[in-house]
Amino acid sequence: MLAILPPIIEINHYDAPRVWSSAHTAMQGTRMLEATMRETALLKAGALQNAILTSANFSIIATDEKGIIQLFNVGAERMLGYRAAEVVDKISPSDIHDPHEVMARAEALSLELKTTIAPGFEALAFKASREIEDSYELTYIRKDGSRFPAIVSITALRDDAERIIGYLLIGTDNSVRKLVDSKLNEAMAAADKANRAKTDFLSSMSHELRTPLNAILGFAQLMETGAPAPTLSQKRNLEQILKAGWYLLELINEVLDLALIESGKVTLSREPVSLAEVMLECRAMIEPQALQRGIVMTFPRFELPQFISADRTRLKQVLINLLFNAVKYNRPQGSVAVECAPGLPPGSLRISVRDTGAGLAKEQLAQLFQPFNRIGKETGAEEGTGIGLVVTKRLVELMDGTIGVDSAVGVGSAFWVEMRLASAPMLSFGDAEHAALPQTVRQGSRPLRTVLYVEDNPANLDLVEQLIARRPDLRLLSAPDGRLGVEFARVYQPDLILMDINLPGISGIEAMQILRAEPGTAHIPIIALSANAVPHDVERSLEAGFFSYLTKPIKVERFMEALDMALKSSHKALA
Repeated sequence: MLAILPPIIEINHYDAPRVWSSAHTAMQGTRMLEATMRETALLKAGALQNAILTSANFSIIATDEKGIIQLFNVGAERMLGYRAAEVVDKISPSDIHDPHEVMARAEALSLELKTTIAPGFEALAFKASREIEDSYELTYIRKDGSRFPAIVSITALRDDAERIIGYLLIGTDNSVRKLVDSKLNEAMAAADKANRAKTDFLSSMSHELRTPLNAILGFAQLMETGAPAPTLSQKRNLEQILKAGWYLLELINEVLDLALIESGKVTLSREPVSLAEVMLECRAMIEPQALQRGIVMTFPRFELPQFISADRTRLKQVLINLLFNAVKYNRPQGSVAVECAPGLPPGSLRISVRDTGAGLAKEQLAQLFQPFNRIGKETGAEEGTGIGLVVTKRLVELMDGTIGVDSAVGVGSAFWVEMRLASAPMLSFGDAEHAALPQTVRQGSRPLRTVLYVEDNPANLDLVEQLIARRPDLRLLSAPDGRLGVEFARVYQPDLILMDINLPGISGIEAMQILRAEPGTAHIPIIALSANAVPHDVERSLEAGFFSYLTKPIKVERFMEALDMALKSSHKALA
């Protein structure tokens, strides 16, 4: 069935032993034994060769030095649909390959070898003649015209004088692997698409939830601090509105954070962070709540500056969450102690937040850091979502840190995080000069300055109008869409622009880019004021050129600080 040229293995046959003299009988026996062993080895090699050549799992094709097929095994017949008699001495392997692939391979080899090679099997032969065993992917074409991917290894066959006498191609069907790869790529594409859809949905839902909350919390803050002062009953009602509103905002933020972390969309900036500064900021935020409950808080004193490698914003989020929980789940008149000590491994710092609360049993400790699991606190007086600790843990791990807890029932709990220490950052002259600038803005005898607010939501516009009305040094202009906002900026040359992002017509980002591109308006600071709170949206807007980014619902104090900073920048630009 097979035509084999040249033979790969030649089996030698030995003549009958001659009659030797009795003096050589022993030597003759030894030689006969060696001959028998050689013959047995050759027979075994022949059996191995026969097994390989008749295997149905591999296509084995051998050619002569001109590239014409001389051997076509059972596996090749099964894969390609030809009988050996149809191809032996008639065609070359390139005749059953995809012609475009053959041409591309010939051209690639021509460039590599800096010579002219005719398309066809000669390209493969020339590659093999350089004593390089070549393995590559190609498309085989069956007798019926169908195609399938294969992996082929080609080797030059040489005689005793190292002359090339042919080529050996061993191929395997690659269809299954290709199919698996294709399915895997499809699954990955579907997962990416689902992640993008999830992120878009979260961004949209965050915006839709924050927009009404902006009105609720904004106007409640105005009523709480307005004149005349609210009555006692009105004040209690406002406190309930604000408490519920801020809690709902916290829930939205935590769910959004968790979803973004799980989808891998959270980006962190690693930098040396001053622990003393972060502690001071966290203390200022948490201590008033602790004092309301009669809880004493103690913080470490740093004789020397300590810096850790972290994302400053996310580190504050971690510490505030641990401090808030320590206050919330503490006993009345209890205490919270923040401690710092060397961590493990060396070169890290352990920050512990120790409380005098009820403590946690072993079975409760096993349930920590599980989403929406409040470990028995669901029916208590304290509100919660069961998400905060999960977000905290994952943020710590994203910053290459570790988190844990030590607790005893009736004694209290100590939640700790370990972060890597970092060297103190080097301040440039410009940074030092900026750091020395006063943080407050004098408002003495300034002329009236103009703020342009581009916003299509009447409730949001009304809120900002009332906030600006509290500033005697400011006047407000408003525009209901991006295009009109651009025209107002050109005509009135405001000192500051507040820009919503989701506007009818053109977006706030597009309007900002138009203003930045024009010399007459490029100097005006533009603050984004939007309900889009997804970090990706914030980063994209800041990279696009906004001076700063405020999220709705508006916090009045932060809003006023942002106005002062932007107006100060505007004044410098004009000076």
